[in-house]
Amino acid sequence: MRRVRPGAASRGGATSRAPGEERALTSVAAGDTYEGEEPQDLPRLWHVTLSVSGDEAPLKEVRRSLEQLAHDHPFLLTSRYAGDHAEIRYWEEARDLHDAAAVALRLWGEHRQTAKLPPWEIVGLEVIDRETYHQRIAEGSGPLPAAPVGVHPF
Repeated sequence: MRRVRPGAASRGGATSRAPGEERALTSVAAGDTYEGEEPQDLPRLWHVTLSVSGDEAPLKEVRRSLEQLAHDHPFLLTSRYAGDHAEIRYWEEARDLHDAAAVALRLWGEHRQTAKLPPWEIVGLEVIDRETYHQRIAEGSGPLPAAPVGVHPF
């Protein structure tokens, strides 16, 4: 499909202006789209905190499984764990919050077998956009930046 700016000549050179008549200029504000043009949904970065818990599991196995999850899921920032719960923080690239949350809610279950994760359930989920994350950090009200990155006990 060929897109033509308002007032531009159509294909083949025919115009609706009389010879010598000037074409009216049309301004387009940033973010505006031309008639019939769909807005593009560009992916954004979302900070995800996923909390899981369940029956007590050996700490060594929990650590090993979270390390495997970090290997399988390269955007994983940090994991904190205890024998009966864990918190995973990472960045997810998604079109909107709904997509980022959907991926986060599938993460534990989809990697349960390959990473040998404990049979825990998801008990908490927070998904915030990058701007909100950095605003919280600047205000001192958000979680500390994930440093050191990796898998650590609570």
